[in-house]
Amino acid sequence: MAARKKDCKNSDLAMDDNGDAQPDSPQADSGDAQAKLPLFYSDPHALTVERHGAKAIATDANYSFARKTNSVPVTAMEFTRVMRNYPIVFTAGDPVVPVAVLGLRGTRNQFVSDDGVWREGAYIPAYVRRYPFILMESPDKLQYSLCIDEAAAHFADDGQALFEDGEPAEICKKALEFCSAYQGQHSFSLEFTATLEKYSLLVENRAAVTMASGENLSLSGFLVIDEEKFMGLPDDVFLDWRQRGWIPLVYCHLLSMGNWQTLTETIGVSEEADDAS
Repeated sequence: MAARKKDCKNSDLAMDDNGDAQPDSPQADSGDAQAKLPLFYSDPHALTVERHGAKAIATDANYSFARKTNSVPVTAMEFTRVMRNYPIVFTAGDPVVPVAVLGLRGTRNQFVSDDGVWREGAYIPAYVRRYPFILMESPDKLQYSLCIDEAAAHFADDGQALFEDGEPAEICKKALEFCSAYQGQHSFSLEFTATLEKYSLLVENRAAVTMASGENLSLSGFLVIDEEKFMGLPDDVFLDWRQRGWIPLVYCHLLSMGNWQTLTETIGVSEEADDAS
């Protein structure tokens, strides 16, 4: 299954553990991924009836795969929902990618329980919901192929069939549609972050918190928007950003900084759950 690049447009619908942005669309090479892969993915292959005709997506799949990361990429189109639960920051890699911070410890997502359940009421980023599917770029760079991570717990012999009567099942059609929309949003997000870099609005930052127990935690290796520099943008640039829909994105990011306190308050809850399990 494939999608042309021009079909991957914005529509309404993600920092790995060491703070580096991973490529969101690795190149497909005879259906296999190259060495460097995005967060969560370890064995993606192009979805074909020959290889996956008898395979399925498990109906009891959960979010355990996302439990050991403290952040995931998000798209600019998600900012209004992400800002309600998580700090939105930017990676210091190339390219700069917006991410949602999910925990204060390097390998711990405070929003996923031991049994793989995402915290009720908290927004689940599209990058997470997309898994185990992903679009991978063809060698000629003209289209994307829909791929599936064969290492995923979702990937099984029983459940929702990937193919029916030799044709892609509904789950594959919906995955292609979702991944195409995500790819378009990802491209829009990179345009936004590239412009933030152009005007030197991104500055290094470090989050330091003190737990009720007296323990000190810190998180570094990320960038935030310098509000003073943003407010000093020339009027013509500000107007251009407003027309592009970027001004609300900046304010969503700035407002999301209030969620550092939420992470501090919830880390104790999640660790108490670990101790009780």
